[in-house]
Amino acid sequence: MAINPKHFGEIVIPERIPVVSVRNTVFFPHQFIPLAIGRPKSIRLVEYALREDSVIGVLSQKDGTLDDPAPEDLYHVGTVARILKVIDLPDGSKSAFIQGISRFRVKNFVGTDPFFIAKIERLADVAPKDELKVHALATNLKNLFQRVADLAPEITTEHQAMISNLHDPGIICDLVVAFTNIQVDEKQSVLEIVDLEQRLNHTTYIFNRYLQALELGKKIQTEVQDEISKSQREMYLRQQMKAIQKELGEYEDASDISEIRKRLEEAKLPEEVQKVAEKELDRLSRMHPASAEYTVSRTYLDWLLDVPWFIGTDDNMDIGSVREHLEEDHYGLEKVKSRILEYLAVRKLKNDMRGPILCFVGPPGVGKTSLGRSIADALGRKFIRISLGGIRDEAEIRGHRRTYIGALPGRIIQGIKRAGSNNPVFMLDEIDKVGADFRGDPSAALLEVLDPEQNFSFSDHYLEVPFDLSKVMFIATANMQETIIPALRDRMEIIEIPSYIEQEKEQIAKKFLIPKQIKEHGLTEEALSISDEALHLLINSYTREAGVRNLERNIATICRSVAKEVASGKTEPSKIDAEAAGKILGAIKFYSEVAERIDEPGIATGLSWTPMGGEILFIEANKMNGKGQLVLTGHLGEVMKESAQAALSYIRARTQELKVEENFYDKYDIHIHVPAGAIPKDGPSAGVTLFTALLSLLTGQRVCNDLAMTGEISLRGKVLPVGGIKEKVLAAHRAGIKKVILPEKNQADLAEIPETVLKEMKFFLVKNMSDVVKHALQKKNSAAREPEKIESWPEKGLPQRALAQEV
Repeated sequence: MAINPKHFGEIVIPERIPVVSVRNTVFFPHQFIPLAIGRPKSIRLVEYALREDSVIGVLSQKDGTLDDPAPEDLYHVGTVARILKVIDLPDGSKSAFIQGISRFRVKNFVGTDPFFIAKIERLADVAPKDELKVHALATNLKNLFQRVADLAPEITTEHQAMISNLHDPGIICDLVVAFTNIQVDEKQSVLEIVDLEQRLNHTTYIFNRYLQALELGKKIQTEVQDEISKSQREMYLRQQMKAIQKELGEYEDASDISEIRKRLEEAKLPEEVQKVAEKELDRLSRMHPASAEYTVSRTYLDWLLDVPWFIGTDDNMDIGSVREHLEEDHYGLEKVKSRILEYLAVRKLKNDMRGPILCFVGPPGVGKTSLGRSIADALGRKFIRISLGGIRDEAEIRGHRRTYIGALPGRIIQGIKRAGSNNPVFMLDEIDKVGADFRGDPSAALLEVLDPEQNFSFSDHYLEVPFDLSKVMFIATANMQETIIPALRDRMEIIEIPSYIEQEKEQIAKKFLIPKQIKEHGLTEEALSISDEALHLLINSYTREAGVRNLERNIATICRSVAKEVASGKTEPSKIDAEAAGKILGAIKFYSEVAERIDEPGIATGLSWTPMGGEILFIEANKMNGKGQLVLTGHLGEVMKESAQAALSYIRARTQELKVEENFYDKYDIHIHVPAGAIPKDGPSAGVTLFTALLSLLTGQRVCNDLAMTGEISLRGKVLPVGGIKEKVLAAHRAGIKKVILPEKNQADLAEIPETVLKEMKFFLVKNMSDVVKHALQKKNSAAREPEKIESWPEKGLPQRALAQEV
């Protein structure tokens, strides 16, 4: 881009000027261009020039790939310019519109930081001896430029009009070079010539060579185009020849077409698919093999023929054998195993039963994914797993339409083809982590896949023919239900897989994890044995998790240590007891800190639910002189803050009944803190714990240190039911807590808790706050407190001693 020459006025060019480097281009006097400023050094230079109203020097880099050139990396002849306008861009860079003034030569660089500063001398054009010759050279150069403009796409009509209206030979010479895509070093050579006649001669030579290159390129392009036209003509003649040969009965299909036609005849396809395949094959036979459409059509036919429309595996109908296989692979998980056996029993009685659509929900590491593979092995079916975590494009499920380059079916059809069976066990892993963006919502696409009333005619965008998914057993896995869209959650049968208790972890380690790690580390069962005490230490002191992943990692650490000893020449068996395990694994990571932390009034232990399982939660309260302000910290949500307000309001309304100092709120500020402040916490189930911590603080009575609690509270003093009871109780059991306060209306939830846990724990079912006070607070000057009177609470199907409530 340039401007018509005009009088610039008397612009003062100092002896020292800031210098900016540009790459892959050369800037000429009288040229006007936008300059992208992105390097920090260049940005500082532009800001300085604007502030000081200074001209700048523009030098080209010898090597355009350098991001931070040194002075020796720059040409020493450039153009003095002034900045007309600067635009700040969103990414922090700038765009500066600059105008060339005159040539200059660098005498030496006097500074490189914060930007280049050079001592310069201004270069003026040397007046020509023969004016007439110079004007003739300029006219010839303008004619050459017009011829180049007809062949060079970078030269616009505005450029042509501008050059035709110029009369100054020096400006003509500079701008015709600036407008063309000749090499940087050639442009620089023109910039460095100050003798006008010599510069015109040199530029004419460069343009003649550039014109020859353009004309040669056009000639080659014309020859290629003629060759393409010839190929198209030959293809047309071949099609005519093929039609004549067909009429004479002399035509034979190409090998590809013959092979596909043979496969199509042998394949047993649904009637609708057969029609589509035959129509596509007919189109393919009329295409030239070299055309782009040929490959697209051939790939589509391959997919139609490779999908297992009627090919399936026979289920293992021996219920006893399936039960035995499931027991061998997984310990516990009775609800899941029972559901699979129920399906198999109905399938045995009714052969055309549709496949179930299950969703295993549970914390990480409890065996959801491996359970799917075990089910497939037990039934004798193929197993396919796809991970949905992070998928945001609907086409991942339904596929792309064939109009797109590189289109393929979605993951569902790809998985079916990979299995080679129309009734595999299909696992949709991490279904709760599906995203959505401008490309669509994959969850919405899964609605058809997981709906038994629709998936018998699932339509993939690529195949565009229905496929029957009703025989497929879909198993989804998730860590939490809440993030699955309701319509999709409604289509699946939710089976919750709970956290493992200590006894279950011990059995899983003995039956599965230890033998697996021994085998993977090249050891034998004779070479390594791990005692029960060591397992107990691993479970309680080195892991605190709902599943068994970290337990398996610790077992692997022990196996690696033993493998190192065996490889070093040790021959006697390694017997790992608790002491040896501690030496290998290092310092203990988890302690039972409940008793240590509840050592003064104002501290209570609560129970919380997370997608990873249950957790214990400490709530601390403190008071200080003030005017009744309530301060809440620990990254609490609005619901939890409101629960704290409700607990305080209840205590203020019943100071005499609760034996709390009257008008305490006029004397003290109260601060409630929930440790682990980086973790967000919310929900109403901490209401009982907040109330207990506040009451303990205000009465000076400590909370029992072997007791945890959960429940929502109301301003009337009622204790309301909450969710996640099973996970919370198991978390308390893992932490060594023996007593738990629960809302009375959550009594039915205890039926889901393993009997071994129920036998080891005591539960207090409470209706109101007064019940909580009786069970939670110790008597003053007492180290421990038991309820005044505990009577058994009988419950069908539960050990009576597991439930306790004061009457």
